[in-house]
Amino acid sequence: MANKIEERVEELMNEIIKDTEFELVDVEYILERDWYLRIFVDKPGGVDLDDCQMLSEKIGDVLDKESLIEESYILEVSSPGIDRVLKKDKDFIREAGKSVDVTLYAPINGKKNFTGTLEGRDEKFLTLKEFEPLPREKIAQVRLHIDF
Repeated sequence: MANKIEERVEELMNEIIKDTEFELVDVEYILERDWYLRIFVDKPGGVDLDDCQMLSEKIGDVLDKESLIEESYILEVSSPGIDRVLKKDKDFIREAGKSVDVTLYAPINGKKNFTGTLEGRDEKFLTLKEFEPLPREKIAQVRLHIDF
């Protein structure tokens, strides 16, 4: 059910933001204590609170008309943040050459976390400059690395 909602919200958001500078980064519909529909958007120069409010109102109106979600939920529209999760092919292409943090489901050679320079990704492997290719099926998450 959650996957179908995410897919439909993605279609609706892409329709709302077509012909704009906004990019839909991700949609997640998840049960925590309550149901949350989180929509992550970006644009050159970053999104601000006014952008998030405007998009929240637009998608909220569309969702109300569609009656897509039966249970009550909390709608959040926000930026993916500077340490954004990389999920889609276009994310990996755009961020190639940047430092990323990779978390695995289970350790490889005793190591579960890797930080390195993203070289690329294909159907089977994620390649970091500093390490042997990592099998994609073992990767839990890839995020942009932030130095503090």
